[in-house]
Amino acid sequence: MDKLQGALEFCIRHQTALGYSTVSLLTAVSEYIFSSVLFQCPCNSENMLYGSVFLIVPAFILFLLGCMVHARTWCLLMGICLKKKPGSCQPWGTFCCRCLVLLPVAAKASVAPLTWIVVALLRASFYECAVSGSSLIQHVCKDKGQECLKLLLKIPCKKLPEEIQGEFLSLQAQSQLIGWFLIVSTMTVALIVKSVTYCCSPVSYLQLKFWKIYWKKERELFRTKAEEHATKLAEINVNCFFESTNPAPFQTPSSEDWQKISSLYASHSQEQYYSVLHQYVNTNRGNSTRPGEGGQNPPVLGSVDEENASESGF
Repeated sequence: MDKLQGALEFCIRHQTALGYSTVSLLTAVSEYIFSSVLFQCPCNSENMLYGSVFLIVPAFILFLLGCMVHARTWCLLMGICLKKKPGSCQPWGTFCCRCLVLLPVAAKASVAPLTWIVVALLRASFYECAVSGSSLIQHVCKDKGQECLKLLLKIPCKKLPEEIQGEFLSLQAQSQLIGWFLIVSTMTVALIVKSVTYCCSPVSYLQLKFWKIYWKKERELFRTKAEEHATKLAEINVNCFFESTNPAPFQTPSSEDWQKISSLYASHSQEQYYSVLHQYVNTNRGNSTRPGEGGQNPPVLGSVDEENASESGF
């Protein structure tokens, strides 16, 4: 029982890393199934198109799915077309601010597509098919005529004469080297970005831990309270319908209130607020300063609400 409790605590403590690991593992398995079962290089003039589609298109689809399932994407887009007057444009600063907020979303949504591309490059099947039909390898057949070019198209099918057997091994090596380079470059960029954001953090390490705990608890309590409030309101309306009575007064937040706590969190130098809701209830219910205005979070702080909003869906 103690071991089970310890394993559960470990999973909760490292749920983000375990989540990304699970996504990467499922993506790798999917790539293996695609390359082993569905992928059949035509070994003709369509090699480049066919191989490129299997290498890039699934990665692009995974990226779009990653953006779609991320709560922050819809938080940014919700009502954006109705917030400005007809014929007016968003200020350039606001547009840039939204793009900066979307960068972490894009980075997290890139985990699955990068895994797909890396695994595909290490297996080399898609790369062999694509490059064998491109101009990148046609230098091998210089002054050797059209028959040599036709043989190059047969490389993915492994029906090769001895004179171009080396080119098959060369394509495999190129693909795997590109895959390893992509792994190293991605890890290096991630480490640099993480280091810079933590070096520029305006809060201490323990305060950041407290911030994350507060966000998680606030989201849990918010969801519980929202469910209770919605249930009560639904019961009142249903009872009034069947009993033909008028509803009793029932206080619910206004649309303006909902809009204020749905804004992007902004960090202020004079006051320390741990969330938009925290700022809202401590500034005369949001009247003195509109939450989400006055500057965007530093990256290390923005990651707090980013992670918890993704987990909670609120």
